[in-house]
Amino acid sequence: MNSFANDQRTPPARLREARRQLLESGQPGAALADPALRQSWQRSQAFGLTPTGRVQGAPHASAAQLARALDLRHELVSHAQPVMAYLVELTRDAGSMVILADSNGMLLQALGDSSFVDRAERVALRPGATWHEQWRGTNAIGTALAAGTAMVVHGGEHYLARNAFLTCTAAPITDSAGRVLGVLDISGDHRGYHRHTLALVRSGVRMIEQRLFDTRHAGGMRLRLHAQPHGIGTVAQGMLAVSGDGWLIGADAAALEMLGLGREAVGACTLDTVLQLDLATLHAWARRPGPAPRACRLRDGRLLWAQVELGQSLQAGPSGPVTPMPSAAAAGDDLARLDTGDTALQAAIARVRRVIDKPIAVLLQGESGVGKEVFAKAMHASSTRRTGPFVAVNCAALPEHLIEAELFGYRAGAFTGASREGAPGRIREADGGTLFLDEIGDMPLALQARLLRVLQERQVLPLGGGKPVAVDFRLVCATHRHLRSEMDAGRFREDLYYRLNGLTMRLPPLRERQDLVPLIERMLRELQPGRELALAPDLLQAAARYRWPGNLRQLNNVLRTACALVDDGDAWIDWPHLPEDVAEDLRSPIAAALPDEPAADLRAQAERTVRQVLEACQGNLSEAARRLGISRNTLYRKMGELGLR
Repeated sequence: MNSFANDQRTPPARLREARRQLLESGQPGAALADPALRQSWQRSQAFGLTPTGRVQGAPHASAAQLARALDLRHELVSHAQPVMAYLVELTRDAGSMVILADSNGMLLQALGDSSFVDRAERVALRPGATWHEQWRGTNAIGTALAAGTAMVVHGGEHYLARNAFLTCTAAPITDSAGRVLGVLDISGDHRGYHRHTLALVRSGVRMIEQRLFDTRHAGGMRLRLHAQPHGIGTVAQGMLAVSGDGWLIGADAAALEMLGLGREAVGACTLDTVLQLDLATLHAWARRPGPAPRACRLRDGRLLWAQVELGQSLQAGPSGPVTPMPSAAAAGDDLARLDTGDTALQAAIARVRRVIDKPIAVLLQGESGVGKEVFAKAMHASSTRRTGPFVAVNCAALPEHLIEAELFGYRAGAFTGASREGAPGRIREADGGTLFLDEIGDMPLALQARLLRVLQERQVLPLGGGKPVAVDFRLVCATHRHLRSEMDAGRFREDLYYRLNGLTMRLPPLRERQDLVPLIERMLRELQPGRELALAPDLLQAAARYRWPGNLRQLNNVLRTACALVDDGDAWIDWPHLPEDVAEDLRSPIAAALPDEPAADLRAQAERTVRQVLEACQGNLSEAARRLGISRNTLYRKMGELGLR
């Protein structure tokens, strides 16, 4: 682990001194204390780069070359895309971008804030550019590849002075055999440096590596390992692949660390030499119903928890035939991980499994924030199309004059401002995978007709003409609107409605779900992998009473803020760790009682509560607010909502 992993950045004065010594003597000297950074500067100098000079002759892929590179690395890109989108959501409005590069340092994809993307493009931080150290000097992507470990390169730590406005964090992505496939990076303005970015990047890499691992070893025996049973299924788990005769044929870094093995052990030892397990026991575990983890011990006696999964190629084991699983649910796929015990959600998951690999469109309905896109991504990752791309388009977020070009693509020169290379469009990008159209009810009527034609003909015609291009994708749509009412009002095409309405499912709002406690536990594991965190008992009770008008999105944001405020040594999230407005609402019996939709009994209960407290306080609003646990302003607002004077 390099010293970049901590929060101690090299002071600017020392960087200037190190740069001076490098130019004068060829050595950065003691001013640059970090050995990995010092070695990178020396490599950069050996490549003939000048710190204050411009990049000469750095390769940049053409549009056709970039398209071929994306095609060659299709598996990596398809598994990285949803993780990159997740990281973009976590870092939204932070003035940064999430980047995927290949093993040569060529940028494949970049997502993020447009305000920063414009600045980044001035130094060629965009798809097609190569950020190998040979061309760009010390930088997080190129140096992570050279050093083989996660790197943070901040401000003036970049070898080239023109890149000093950046703060970049990158980590290599490896497969189960230890081969480097690429790099995941978060880059931003150096003034927005945050020490937690390294943890975000590492977690993102672990997610991508686990998805790649599951695809690579889908047909064989896999073990998921962790020191705690509830660590199975999180990014903190370790993953092993075992051959039919018991040899260790694949492992991720976490599993190797848990087992105390080096990378050279893969392919060179059998599982029973490191764990007190034999193949018959593993097959017996796999035949038992449910994916519950089982306790096992290493050869030195330490306890681990393991979950065993058998692929279709191992339907028979040492102790007899193994019953094939009808789906990947028992193996803990993405849909199964959404199931934390709510019966309505379980029913939705069970229904969608019956059509997940059939040419039937799925329409997801539900309030804003209930997790429609998360559900769609889980459908994609649990289907046979999981190695293809997942392309999400929010029809409500795109300006009407841009949505047509965004969806259907365009030829070069199709309109003023069009790219000289043209663009394939989101529908063509979804070829071989899943197209998710969020807020489909907000799509303009004219574009509804074009979309219907694509669905009927399975071809897309870009703006500006040309030949139609065949497309093959799975369609999932979502809306918070009632489409039948929109259709009756003439705002949604009837023929398109019946084309989309293959299987319609309503995802329940959080206030109707029965699984709040395990849901919070799962979110905390995802937000703080490897750490034991829980809500204090009285806070958990208040959360269970609350109506959560923002649903899962609101709950996740509250927990993310709380995780940022909790001290490293704390095991409980308590009231002081919450945003003030949320804490006030959670303490308020009125907020707990008032739903989003009118409900006479709850409204009457809230009115009785307020009246009783006001009477007991003889009209003293300050005292009444104190007893209700809310501010005077909140009490005024609630009195107005209840019609009290």
